[in-house]
Order: sequence, then C-alpha cells, then structure tokens
Amino acid sequence: MRFVWAVAAFVLAALMIGGGLAQRTVFQGPTSQSETIEVAEDVPYVLVDGAVLRSQPGSQTLRAQGEGAIFAAYGRTADIEAWLTPWEYAHVSMDDGVVASELVSPAPDPAADEAVPPGDAADAQGGDDAAAAVPTMSPAGSDLWLDEFADEDLLIQTFQLPEDMSVLIAADGVAPAPARLTITWPIANATPWAGPLIAGGAIVMAVGVVLYILGIRHVRRSRGPRRKGIPMPHTEPIDLSVENEDKGVISSTPSRRSLAGKRRRFFAVPAVAMSAVLFTGCSSEAWPQFAASPTPTPSATVIAPESQQPPVVTEPQAERILQRIAERVAAADESLDAEAAAARLTGPVLAERRTNYTLRAAIAEQKALPAVPAGPLSILLPQAYEGWPRTFMAVVGDEEAGNTIMFVTQEDPWSEYKLAYMGGLDATTELPLAPAYVGATQVSPDNAFLAIAPQDLAAAYADVLNNGDESRFADLFDDAADQFRVGVTTDREARLAAFNETGAETGSLTFESVAGSESPVALATLQNGAIVAVTVNENETVKPTTEDAVIKLDGNPTVSTLTGETQSATGFTTTFGDQLFFYVPAKSSTERIQLLGYASHILDAKVIP
Repeated sequence: MRFVWAVAAFVLAALMIGGGLAQRTVFQGPTSQSETIEVAEDVPYVLVDGAVLRSQPGSQTLRAQGEGAIFAAYGRTADIEAWLTPWEYAHVSMDDGVVASELVSPAPDPAADEAVPPGDAADAQGGDDAAAAVPTMSPAGSDLWLDEFADEDLLIQTFQLPEDMSVLIAADGVAPAPARLTITWPIANATPWAGPLIAGGAIVMAVGVVLYILGIRHVRRSRGPRRKGIPMPHTEPIDLSVENEDKGVISSTPSRRSLAGKRRRFFAVPAVAMSAVLFTGCSSEAWPQFAASPTPTPSATVIAPESQQPPVVTEPQAERILQRIAERVAAADESLDAEAAAARLTGPVLAERRTNYTLRAAIAEQKALPAVPAGPLSILLPQAYEGWPRTFMAVVGDEEAGNTIMFVTQEDPWSEYKLAYMGGLDATTELPLAPAYVGATQVSPDNAFLAIAPQDLAAAYADVLNNGDESRFADLFDDAADQFRVGVTTDREARLAAFNETGAETGSLTFESVAGSESPVALATLQNGAIVAVTVNENETVKPTTEDAVIKLDGNPTVSTLTGETQSATGFTTTFGDQLFFYVPAKSSTERIQLLGYASHILDAKVIP
C-alpha cells in the first residue's frame, strides 16, 4: 500500500510542479509591449512628449539607435520647448490616441529674436529662413535638465516620468538626431499561484520519496513466504570460542538495517537538491501578496495655490547646479581668471572677485575670497515661475563648517545659472519658508505690503549704519542679533582713532554708507514676508585739510594697487561692498526686519578728482 501512495504522490507532485512551471512559461504571455517611432525628418533634436511616455502604465524604457554619439535628457516639457524655441525639431506626441511625429519650426515673428541664445546671434547669417539664422548648439550640460545621459550608437534608458515631463533626444546638436526610437512598457502578468504550486509539488514529492523508502524497508524486513529447499547434510556447529590458527574465521554479513540506512541517504540528497532547483528563480510575482497596503499617515503639508506656477528647480537639480558653480569658480580662483569666473558668477559676487584677482596678482600676501561651497544643501527656496529670468535661494553647509546663503539666477533658457549673492548666514531664526516642491513667488521691488519695499531697503539700512539709533529707520530693524552693524560701528571708531593720532591736523577721515547699484532680489515667505538680498557700499574717504598736505599710501598696497598711485593731493576713496540678506515681515506684522547674513569685501579705490 505504501507503494501505491508513493506513486500517487509522485503523480500529484508532477501535476503541481508542471502547472506552476507552465504558468511561468507557456501560459504567462508577453511581459512587455513596445511602440516604435520613426522620425522621417533629419532634425538635430527630437522631443518625446510626456503624454507618449505615459500612454501605457508602468516605467518607460527608451531605446534610441543611431551612428555615433547619442544624447538624452529629461526635464519639464515647458522648459525643453523653451530651450528648443530657436530651432527646428521633431515633436513626438499623441494624436487621437496614436503616436505621431510632427515637425516644429522656429517662430518667424521678430519677437523670437529675443529668444536667441546669447552669443549665437552675432554668428548668425542673414536670410529669410528663421531656422538658418540661429546656429544649433549641444544640449549637453544645460542646467534645465533634471538628468542627462550619453552613449555611442545605442542608448537605452528607463524612466518613470509624469505627464508634465518629456525627453529630449539629440546627437551633438549639429548632426541629425536618431530617427528610430522604441519605447517599451512592462505588462503586469503576475502568476501568484505558480510559487505555491511549485513549492507544494516539491513537498508532495518529498512525501512520496519517504513513502517509497518506507515501502522498500517494509518489504525487506518481512522477506515474504519461502519455498522448501533441498535437504542439507547434517553439520556440526562451529565453535567460535576455540582459537585455532588452522581454522578459518567466518565473519557475519552486514545487517539489513545498515544497508537500508545507506540507501536512505542516497534518496534524501536528490530530494533536497530538486527542491532547491525548483525554488530558484521564483520572484515575488509568483507568490500571492497577502500584506495589506500601507495606510499613509497625515502630515503637515503646504498646498500651492492653483494659480501658482511650478518651482524652477528641484533639489537634485539645485545640488547639481551648485556643484557646477563651485567647481568652475574654484578653477577661476586658482588661475585668477575673471572671464572664467563670469561664466558662473554675476552681480556683486563677480565684482568683488574681479577686485580680489587684481589684488592677488599684484600682492603676494593678499588672501583669496572664501570658496563657493558645493554642499550639503540644507535649505532650498526656488522661485515658482515658468518664464525667465529665474531665481532660487539656497543655504549650503552645516553647523561645523558654517552656513552660506546664496541667490542664484538664470537669465534665459540657454544661459547657465549664475551666483549673484553670497554671504555667511549669521542668524538662526526659524523662517516660515515654503517647501522646495511648492516654491515661492518673486516679490516686486516696489511691493507695498512689506514693512519696507525691497527697493528702499538698502538705503534705509545704510542710513542706520550712518546715524545709528538716530536714524528714522532704526525702529524698523531688529538690532538684537545684528552683529554686522556692531562690527561696522566698532571698526569705524577704531580706524578713526588711529587716524587722528597722526593725521588729524592735516587731513580728515570720513565714512559713509550708501545703497548699492545692484537690484534687490526678493522671494516671498509663507506669512506674506520676504527674504531680500541687497547691496550697500561703504565709502571710506581720506583727504587733506590744508593746501600743502598730501595723502601718502605708505603701508597700504591695496589702495595703491587699485588706484595706481602712491600719493594724492586730493585724497582717496575706498569702497567696500556689502551683500546683505534680510527677512522683511509683512507690513501688518509686529515683527521687525532681521539681518540673516552678510559678506563684506573691498570693491574699489579711486583718487578723488
């Protein structure tokens, strides 16, 4: 009976394992579906719309094949279209549920001239064809892309993009882009009972093996009925207790129990090995999923207004931009190349570095300005805007190395982001900032809903530096944590005292703070306030008070290098540039304006005419 049950177990195991394997092979069906796109036109760029990528569920695997270099990048559809404005390109989109390729030409109206990439218009040749008027350019390295990829002859990349993002395909911006593209989506065809069938079949097979072994053991023990044999002659028993070298010793045969044990081990090894083979390769798709879907817990969120536009950068994008800026500026600092620095710097940051490069080239003891930090990024506040110019604020660093606050701007889609303002973060105030995925609107310079309009902030603070508590703007500013104001006051008193010891009878030293020429940059906070960056210039003027007196620059190589003079009968004016970062509350708030951070470096020196 044991053999009958063993055979039944083997048959059942074979059916179960075969059924499980069949579900994973012949009965499974296709695991993916593909869409092949043929671009008939020879164009340098191909835009694959997000609607095409999201036309089927699941991740999207894009395959682009051509000859030579192949480039791919993804980003917001609006950003890619803005970047492609001056050129002809193929737009792959959905047309009534069908994938179609359409040739897009540059805008022929004169207003499109404003969208010409900087530097290309000067090289353009005249003509009626708008596409020929603007040379193509490589898309590699643009700050607009969220990520980019490059390969030779064949590029395969998997994405999972939302509908508002698209993929740009190109060669080098000059040669035609790959004309054959294939998009592949996975098909959800899980076989949840394949795993249990295979596992159950392996267990049933193991039971059958055990039954078969028990059956053999039972037969060998019972031996069954015996036939009557031929009569044997009478023999005498052998006395094994008598030791005699002439007598042979007959050893006993091994017991059936020991033989059975050896064969049992022989059958057990294949059963375990077969189970290991069957379980190999069973993925989670071959098993039923009984775990309940996790329930999201509510958390405090900020919802952007319906009219608000998307943020200009994401956190990974901002980190990559800051890294590029830091690397480019570090190379310029080492070579003292102001033109190289201008590729990633603008405004007051570039102006102070030009001065520093001039001084370092002439004065061996002159120190370099603080390096632009690359990370880590601790706070990001991007402008919520689809047009240009664009701005984002970032706080980089940590408590040990110190935090640096920056404002970074981009003039147009083809320009790189440039660092415009940078200073050390001095205050530790908790500010009501929107999260990076929401962004903030840019505040106009003449905004009347703040405690003071951004365009008037620099002049008001300069008046406070000049007049102290006597200033009519003193009550607007919180002086409790304003270390910059304390430092300026202390430095002026010390310098004036040192000057009066030797030059009070023949000359004068005066100080004056004035608003800088740079436009303020302001981003709104959640409580109708704003983070505002402005510049203030501190002018230090020394001049003679008698006709016979002459101002000599003994021991002042900085002013001598910038002016090219060692003495003057009219005097000198030295200008220090201050980059100041404020939190300006709403006009209806009871809070006062707080200084968040600052940077101050020599900017210029001139001979008084």
